Amino acid sequence: MSRALIARPLTAEAFAPFGDVLVPKAQPDKIINQGKCGRHHDLAQLDFAQGRAGISLFVSEARHLPYTVDLVERHPEGSQAFVPLDGVPMIVIVAPDVGGTPGTPLAFLSQPGQSINLHRGVWHGVLAPFEAPGQYIVVDRIGDGTNLEEHWFDDPWIVTEITLDAEN
Repeated sequence: MSRALIARPLTAEAFAPFGDVLVPKAQPDKIINQGKCGRHHDLAQLDFAQGRAGISLFVSEARHLPYTVDLVERHPEGSQAFVPLDGVPMIVIVAPDVGGTPGTPLAFLSQPGQSINLHRGVWHGVLAPFEAPGQYIVVDRIGDGTNLEEHWFDDPWIVTEITLDAEN
C-alpha cells in the first residue's frame, strides 16, 4: 500500500520547522564590491556538533511524478544546505521526528532562485531534482563518526501531484 502526498510551493514559513529557505531579501543588507554587489548576509546558520563545514558538488538524476518516497534520512551531527547551480527545482521531502522515527512527511517544490538549509537532525528525502537532472553545491559536515540515519517506510509515500497553492 502507498500513501499520497501533494507537493506545495516551498515557503520560508511552511519550511521553518525543518530548515531555512535561502533567497535574496527584498533589499540587500549592504552594498559591497565597489557598489556593484548586494550582500544578503547570514541567511542560514550551519550547525555542527563536531567536525567542519565542507563544500561538495552533487549531480543528480531527474525525478518525475508519481515520485515514490520509501526512504528518508537525517544527519544528527550537522545541518545540510543545497544550492542549485542550474535552476532545476527540487522536490523537498521533510518529516517531523516522532519518538526517534519520521512522522507524516510533507512535500515541497522549490522555485528558481531558492536554496534550502536542512536543520541538524531533520528527517528528509533524498535529493530529487524535478523533471530534469540537476547540479547542486552542498554544504554539510565533514568529520568522524556516524552522521547518517536512514528510515525505510513499510508503506511508501507517493508524491502524486504538485499544487501552486502554498496552503495545501
